[in-house]
Amino acid sequence: MGGKGKRKKRARQDAARIAGRKRRIATSIAAGLVILVALGLGVLNSVHVTPREVKASVEMYKNPECNCCEWYATYLRNHGYSVVVRATHNLSLVRREHGVPDRLAGCHTLLVGGYVVEGHVPVATLDKLLSERPKIKGISLPGMPDGSPGMTGRKSEPFTIFEISDEQKVYAVE
Repeated sequence: MGGKGKRKKRARQDAARIAGRKRRIATSIAAGLVILVALGLGVLNSVHVTPREVKASVEMYKNPECNCCEWYATYLRNHGYSVVVRATHNLSLVRREHGVPDRLAGCHTLLVGGYVVEGHVPVATLDKLLSERPKIKGISLPGMPDGSPGMTGRKSEPFTIFEISDEQKVYAVE
């Protein structure tokens, strides 16, 4: 085979190699898009790994665009809770239905063990609520305090967790 034939053969091999790379890249992009669409539709939000003994099942209502809520759900899962995430653009309705006053609104709303839990409540306080079973609607860590579970930043002061009840009362300080 002459020099011209070798160049043509090499050009065909290079073209085949490039085409293979393009197919692999296209496949990777397509797989990524499928995952993004599934996340956007909430299909993967309730996928989780369940420990041998689940402390309790948690239903989390959150804004679909909120990442810190997803981080909080992971935090709960890592501490033995089974979490199902429900994305909604109407958190205020969920709060009203469960008797949460605006002053105690948190980043997301949890329903767990017959209680409503607002915000990034540390798991020790959640465990306390579920073991003591007080006669209240639930508890709240209002807002989105820096350094709380699922939030970035540093904890600058103790977290004050309030009772969700007829009177404004502190449930725990952590």
